[in-house]
Amino acid sequence: MKIITDTITLEELKQMSAATFGDLVKAVIDTEKSIIAVDAELHSDLEALLLESGSKQKDLWGINLYPDVQGEGFIEFDSVVNMRPSQGNRSRGVNDVQIRNKIAEIVMAKVK
Repeated sequence: MKIITDTITLEELKQMSAATFGDLVKAVIDTEKSIIAVDAELHSDLEALLLESGSKQKDLWGINLYPDVQGEGFIEFDSVVNMRPSQGNRSRGVNDVQIRNKIAEIVMAKVK
């Protein structure tokens, strides 16, 4: 598991995906701190890593990154950690368009 505060290369993500799921890398984004935790079997492990590093639960969102896919399919908004009825998010996706856009901005800024 790794917290990305600066940048990560697409090649590094490809190596991570090859070592685990073959085509994807699980990630959790802290939308307040603009950081990403990557490379674990479960989103909840990444979430715990960020919480231990001082992140707040309300700012954490789980995604999957597909390093071999370009365009819209690169980011998949799907994780059990996203299910938060108290924040109005009752699905595994990210229902709020502004949060989805913020996540995409952070990913595009961090993945080079």
